[in-house]
Formats: sequence, C-alpha cells, structure tokens
Amino acid sequence: MASVAGVSASTVSKALKGNYSLRDSTVERVRQAADELGFIPDSRGRALASGRSFTVGLITTDSSGRFSIPIMLGAEDALSAGEMALVLCDTRDDPLREQHYLKALVSLRVDGIIVTGRRVEPREPIDVPIPVVYAFSPSTDPADTSVVVDDHAGAAAAVRHLHTLSRKRIAHVTGPESHLSARVRAAATQEAASTTFAGPPLYGEWTERWGRLAVDVLLRDHPEVDAITCGSDQIARGVCDRLRELGRSVPGDIAVTGYDNWSVMALASRPPLTTVDMQLEELGRRTAKLLLDAIAGSPRPGPQKLPTRLITRESTLGT
Repeated sequence: MASVAGVSASTVSKALKGNYSLRDSTVERVRQAADELGFIPDSRGRALASGRSFTVGLITTDSSGRFSIPIMLGAEDALSAGEMALVLCDTRDDPLREQHYLKALVSLRVDGIIVTGRRVEPREPIDVPIPVVYAFSPSTDPADTSVVVDDHAGAAAAVRHLHTLSRKRIAHVTGPESHLSARVRAAATQEAASTTFAGPPLYGEWTERWGRLAVDVLLRDHPEVDAITCGSDQIARGVCDRLRELGRSVPGDIAVTGYDNWSVMALASRPPLTTVDMQLEELGRRTAKLLLDAIAGSPRPGPQKLPTRLITRESTLGT
C-alpha cells in the first residue's frame, strides 16, 4: 500500500489511525490506495495497539424501545464517525440483570457506557471504572454527566402556540401524578397559560382511554374550554376521538396538542396532532459525543438540558 500511495509504511500507519497532523493530500492518497487494494483494517490489532475496544455499552430499562431506540439511533450516528460499535443491554427494570450486564460490559472492556430508560426520574448512578453518561433518565449525582429533555420549555411552547391562535380557555390532561414528566408538563402548562388556564390539571393514565374519559370530565366542569393540551400523544389521540364522537370540531371548536411526536400516534390521529418533539435522536447524538469526550479524557460533568421542538399540524391549525 505504501508504494501505491507513494509514501512510507509509517505514514500509511499514521493516516489509517487518523493522525491528522499529516497533510490532507497525503491522507487522501493513502485512503485511495486502501480502497484500490480493498484493504480492511484489523479491528483486533487496532484495539491491541490503542488499548481500547472501540465499543460502547448502552444500558436501558425501556423494554418496549419507545425511548431507547431513537436514543440508540442517535448515539450510533455519533459513534460511527469514530468507527465504534454499540452493544444494547435491556435490564427490564431488574437490578440483578443490570448488575449482570454491567459486569459483562466491563469484562468486554467497553470504552464507556450510556445509561437510559423510559422515565425521566433521576436514578442511582452505576459504579464502573469507565466513563458513563446518562441519557433521558439522569443520575442522582449532580457531578455525573446527564443529558435530559427540557420538558418545562416544551409544554410552555405548546401553550404559547395556542395563545397565538387566540385560545382563551386552555385545559391540561396528562398521565399519572406520580410521574415526574406529568407533573413538570402540567406545572409548565399552568404557568404559561396563567389566567387562561382552565384547571386543575387532570392526571390519569398514558392511554387513549384516559383521553376519552377526560373529555367528558372537562366539558362537564369547564364547558367553555377551547383548547386542550395533553401530556402525551396517546392521550391527545383519545381526546380527539371523543371530541369527534360528541360532534365537536378539532380544531374549530377545541384545539388539541400532544407531547412526544410519536409518529404512530401523532400522524394516525384524526386530525394529525400538533405536538412537542423531544428530539430523542439528537439527545442520543449529544450523549454519545459527551461520552467520546470523556473517553478522550475531557469529561463535561453535570446535567445538560436539550431543547424540544414544537411540530404544528392540523389539530391546532386546521386544514
């Protein structure tokens, strides 16, 4: 390969290892020579030479994959740039299973671990001798690196959107009060709505069934409601279904917003939902980049909030 590229063997080695102190033209010649010769680097040799495995573990409690899969996809985007592989381990909320996977990952000499889950409640940190970054489910240790969704800002954005549409009486339907995400979104909605809030928030389940039931409660207690914000897309879809059954137009009579931008729910709803996108793939990318920094010896401790994005559709804008 060195003769094809017209460089020394040591230069080939440096170029393939990503030593960019070399000239760009030299690196490009080596890469072209490698492509011509069909060269495939030996990952085992690379690991031995560097003392790294070029793999990262991802520990999750989210068995359904609703949150962990988009986070994993984003992380893989960032890790693939460094030619690193990701190993997914689902603990199924079992502490013993988690400890088993942690021991296995350490024995495999992974370079670092991403920890995530299906809830935003802070969790106890894991104890391993390698870099760790927490995604979506933050660590209870404020010194740990955690990347979380800014749920408060997301819920407030939905209310501001409704205000621009001149909605005057805004109600909120959400999941169990025991869930931190439900409480944060409800508090943000009430704060942003201020005098236009038709409260108190209605806590229930993360289900379409609860959305349908909540509509009956709302229209009985607050018949003047002209907008309903929901803590999830599932709830919002149920709200829309029940309003349609009662002959109420969405958004003509009552505008509806969801939360999550879960396409299975948001796009299948009638009408499609205006909703808050938590940008989980971007959260995964951000988490992986922070882990790579920590592996390289430059950790960035402490929590970081990732902004959400409001996606507007027919449930507030009409057709």
